[in-house]
Parts: sequence; C-alpha cells; structure tokens
Amino acid sequence: MLMKRWKLSFCCMLSFGFIAVAGAAAIENQECMECHDDSSLTRQKSEGMRQELYLDYDKFKYSVHNVNGVGCTDCHAAIDRLDYDSEMPHSTALAAPRCYDCHEEEGEAYRNSVHFKASRKGVSIPCYACHGYHYVTRLEGNNVLERENHFCLKCHDPGKFHDWLPQKETHFAHVECTVCHAPDAPRHIDLTFFNLMDNKYLSTRELLDSLNTNLDQFMGVIDRDHNGTIDVQELEELVLLLRQKNIRGTFHGELLSEVEPVVHHVNRGKAKRECETCHNPTSPFFESVAIMLDRGDGTLQHYLVERNVLETYYVNHFYAIGGTRVRILDKVGIAMVLAGISIVALHFGLRIVSSLSLAGKRDRSQKQGRR
Repeated sequence: MLMKRWKLSFCCMLSFGFIAVAGAAAIENQECMECHDDSSLTRQKSEGMRQELYLDYDKFKYSVHNVNGVGCTDCHAAIDRLDYDSEMPHSTALAAPRCYDCHEEEGEAYRNSVHFKASRKGVSIPCYACHGYHYVTRLEGNNVLERENHFCLKCHDPGKFHDWLPQKETHFAHVECTVCHAPDAPRHIDLTFFNLMDNKYLSTRELLDSLNTNLDQFMGVIDRDHNGTIDVQELEELVLLLRQKNIRGTFHGELLSEVEPVVHHVNRGKAKRECETCHNPTSPFFESVAIMLDRGDGTLQHYLVERNVLETYYVNHFYAIGGTRVRILDKVGIAMVLAGISIVALHFGLRIVSSLSLAGKRDRSQKQGRR
C-alpha cells in the first residue's frame, strides 16, 4: 500500500513538473508583444531614470537570437508563466539576462578584459552596453565604420588617444580597433567592390546579377584554373567583366578581426603599437585575404584571394607602405626618379655645352682683337 502511494505521489509530481515546463514553453514571443509592442511602455528605475520597455518586433525578428529560435523567456528565464488576472502579468523585479550562460567563451574572454575590470572601480559595462538588448545582429558583413559605431565609438574618441599614430584618419577608416587592441584575435582583409559610377559599394545581389551567376557558381565564373583561390589575373578579369556591364570601380580593402570570442579580450598596454607589425613585406596581418559575399541569412561566403592582389591598382585604399607594394606605384616612382635624374643630367649637359660655346666665342674675340 505504501509503495502504491509512493508511486502515485511520484507520478503526480512528475505530471506537475511536465505541466510547469509546458507552461513555461508555451509562452510565445507574440504573447510578450501583446504588451511590449506599445511604444509608450516605460517604467521608472530606482535611480530615477526612465527605462524603455517597448520592443520593435520588426527589428527584433531579424536579430540573431530570434533567427536561431531563442525566445523571450529563454533569456528572461524568471518568467515561467503569465498571470493576466494581475495588474502585471509577471514580476517587474527581473534579474538581468546572463549572456555568458550561453556564450561561455565570450564570457571568459570578457572577464579577462579591461571592460570587466572597470566594475572594480564602480563602472558597470555589461554585454548589452555594447551589443544592445534585443536587436543583436551578425557582424561579419559589417564594414569598419559600422562595427566601430556599434561598439568602440559609443564610449571612446580615438582621436584623443592616438597622437603617436601617423595618418590616424586613414587607419580609423580602414582598420578595425580590435585588430590592434585584441592582438590575439585572427584577422583578415575583406575586399569589397566599390562602384565609382554610383559612388557606393556593390551589394552581393548586384554583383551576382551583373555576372549572371549565384553564390554556388561564383568561383566557377572567376576561378579559371580551379585552384580555389582568386589570383591577380582572375581579379583583373572580374573587373573587366563588370566593366562590360558598365560597372566601373575598384576593390576597397579593410583589415578586420574575425568575429570570435577572443575579440572581447581587450586590455590596457596590450595593443600593437609597432608600425613594422603591419608595414613589412611578410606581415602576418595580410595573410588572409578574401572577397566575402552575403548569403542572405546574415552569414557570409568567403572566397580566398591571393595576397599579391594587394599589390595591384585594382585594390584601392589599402596601400601599406612597406607592407604591400602596388606595382603601378613602384613604376610611377621609378619613372619620376629617372625623370629627375634625366632633368639634372640634361641641365648639367646644357651647362657644359653652354660653357664650351662661351669659351669658344671668347677665344675668337681675342684672336680678332690681336689682328
């Protein structure tokens, strides 16, 4: 009898557990939006600041979390049910989401960073201070300026701290902050075609449509020797193919960090400050070069490019003195030097001829005077 009661109790507890789990799982994002789609929804925080509680679902649905099936209550785990009979359907005292419960490697790198260490001085910099709350999107396809506007430039003015850096604006425009400030992060050079006719970057769809191809067949059109890498000649042919479609331009290069957990490991005194790290012919910063096209789901398809394409005039905005050699610039430089030498030689030659001519005239004059 006792055994039967124990079994019955166990079954009841198990059933209630399933009901509770089902209740929590049944909370769909759209249920949350019944309240949180109100743009006037706010509350006063204890510090007296107003907190926005509105969520723009049209933006949220494109976020990396929603795309990957992460629901509201996956982050706001304290909400296990909604009580519509109460004034508020759930508690207003909710703990902040703990991003590192899912993003463990990122959390570990962040805990060893200067941003986390700032909390010891009373400055709290949580994950969402940089990444935002609900509209986190993939960064792989973003250019340098877009990445920095999302993160570093929210708090930092790089112009105040880089007086030692030559050509600061050029570096800020084409080199991501973490390339130097997260020195352990892998890096790559992203080449993007810039249409000089429209003065804008060519989108993946525009590029593929112009070549009458798709992502799967792109390399078949460009990679003529089928070695899996785009070389200088193949890049030149790509530019000529686009020119036949009345699309004239060049590839712009940017030096970016790979979007990996280690990019969060930023610390004082660890940044790369040695110019020769980049500006030498064997710099490891230029080893990975790729044309990256958007798959349409926020991820990118990488197409490897030979490093020596950086030496051509088909890649603009990426001439690192001592690091990459643009051959056309070398030829122009040699021509200028030779022209300078020729002018100097011609000048001295004319001086010598002129001096000899004057000397001859004086001799003739003296001879005529004696007569």
